[in-house]
Amino acid sequence: MNCKKTILDSLYAAADAVYRDFNSKIISSVDKDKIIGVRTPKLRAMARDMLKSGVYKDFIQGLPHKYFEENQLHAFIISRYNDFDLAAHAVDEFVQYVDNWATCDQMSPKVFAKNAEKILPYVKKWIKSKHVYTVRFGVLTLMRYFIDANFDTKYADMVLGIKSDEYYVNMMRAWYFATAAAKHFDLVYPYFEKLDSWTRVRAIQKAIESYRVTPEYKVKLKKLKGKIL
Repeated sequence: MNCKKTILDSLYAAADAVYRDFNSKIISSVDKDKIIGVRTPKLRAMARDMLKSGVYKDFIQGLPHKYFEENQLHAFIISRYNDFDLAAHAVDEFVQYVDNWATCDQMSPKVFAKNAEKILPYVKKWIKSKHVYTVRFGVLTLMRYFIDANFDTKYADMVLGIKSDEYYVNMMRAWYFATAAAKHFDLVYPYFEKLDSWTRVRAIQKAIESYRVTPEYKVKLKKLKGKIL
């Protein structure tokens, strides 16, 4: 039996035309004819079933995929891997094919949380990539696993050092610094002054909108924003 055809048949059977139109508007980097219109809970359930049945093994070898939903399935499958080395290798292989923010941001192997230090060599590689969503995923990984008690300014330096004109890279950088400011404001505030103006404005705005940033810190950020506008 053709595994790929069976999976596509299942995807088309679960298609929702209204949801397809909605997704095509918010995921603008993917052509509408490459979006089938399957809702995320259904995709997660399919990924779980594919892992249980073993059919995922052939599926993940079929890169690159054509459809958005196939990429989503791929991301959800490898996010459920329990072995760190297997998950890290699978992400490293797949992330270069990711073509949208949704697949990038929803790919989150739980095993990474227990092996944070081991993922750092991959992060350093990813943020140096010329591929937009590989860089974005590298910054996202730093935000997920290196921003709480194990935060260090050397990680902020890594994000600050990224030079890009890409919207989805710089929005992630802004998100990173806004999140870091909510947790380590005194350490992170100087980075707002060093950021390129486009990213700085958006990082400040995100931090101001965050309920985790204190009113006192928001006043300081608003003053900085006023100086640069």
